[in-house]
Amino acid sequence: MARNTRAKKQAEAPKVDIGAEIFASLRELEKLKGIPVDYMVERLKQALTNAYRKDREDRRDVPADNVVVDLSEKGLSMHIVKTAVEELEDTALEIHIDAARRINPNAQVGDAISIPVDIQKFGRIAAQTAKQVVIQGIREAERGVAYESYSSKAQELLTGTVLRIDPATGDMFVRIGQGNDVSDAVLRSSEQIPGEEHKEGDLIRVYVLEVHKANRGPLIHVSRTHPNLVRRLFELETPEIAEGLVEIRNIAREAGSRSKMAVRAAQEGIDPVGACVGPRGGRVGAVVEELGGEKIDIVVWSEDPCQYVRAALSPAEVVSVSLIPGQKACRVVVPDEQLSLAIGKEGQNARLAARLTGYKIDIKPASQAQSLEEEPEQEG
Repeated sequence: MARNTRAKKQAEAPKVDIGAEIFASLRELEKLKGIPVDYMVERLKQALTNAYRKDREDRRDVPADNVVVDLSEKGLSMHIVKTAVEELEDTALEIHIDAARRINPNAQVGDAISIPVDIQKFGRIAAQTAKQVVIQGIREAERGVAYESYSSKAQELLTGTVLRIDPATGDMFVRIGQGNDVSDAVLRSSEQIPGEEHKEGDLIRVYVLEVHKANRGPLIHVSRTHPNLVRRLFELETPEIAEGLVEIRNIAREAGSRSKMAVRAAQEGIDPVGACVGPRGGRVGAVVEELGGEKIDIVVWSEDPCQYVRAALSPAEVVSVSLIPGQKACRVVVPDEQLSLAIGKEGQNARLAARLTGYKIDIKPASQAQSLEEEPEQEG
């Protein structure tokens, strides 16, 4: 019995009583930076394993699976696992059966024997290596946490501060987030509203296009030209949209110039256009101001394509809309004096209406309506 007790005591690895201190630090790290305790415990174990493997006196590269680290709030200990053999050939990975039985009296040839390691004898280089691995682990975890945080914010509206503008490319770098959730985003020149000027320190609202993993943290691409920027701004300004009473069906946009937005009421008794315009035009005015004066036409969406096209060509008046058989296209007749308004400057109004409805639109003045060869299939 005495022999078994002695063998058991010999098998116990020297403990370093730093477990409670380590875990207290890791909990504080989790609280401040959102890095899970379990993740950092694994990184610490890996660091100590690597430190032991590099600091061995025999300079042998012991497989990581042969090094066992026990880290808990009770303390820190380590074992090296060797195989019990009758003829010793590799001292780094093998232990003679006689020596094995001094650790475990019941050891047999071929058994894996856990041999205690005195981790207090680690050299300065090994300790520094462990420290660097832990620091790297913290950085990787922070990047992972940041990526998870911002990947969930793709297609959302965020407010950021302009950090700098690349004079060569015009790309803008924006600091978004607050506190520990801060990251940098790229607003490429192609995603900036034409004619819009910003300077360092300006607050700016951006739409998150996509988030990618990168070596230095999440790579966040944002936009000021995407149609969904208009959508998110109206969701912010219009309670009826946030509550699901009004639905935005589609948006067609030429950033910096003009947008068309189709809306519908989710229940009777609600004016979807009026809700988006707001009292005295305050809601749409706030969006227009945020977009630097971009004009916004808000129209009522309809299941009837003829009615939808008629509304989409607003503010022009429409005499009739007829579908062209076999095509997703229609012919529109407008009063002669409304032709230029229906087409718009450089064709913009007609172009946006076609993009909004998904229909190719052929606009004709009323004076030419009698000369049309095809009879209308459906009129609205």
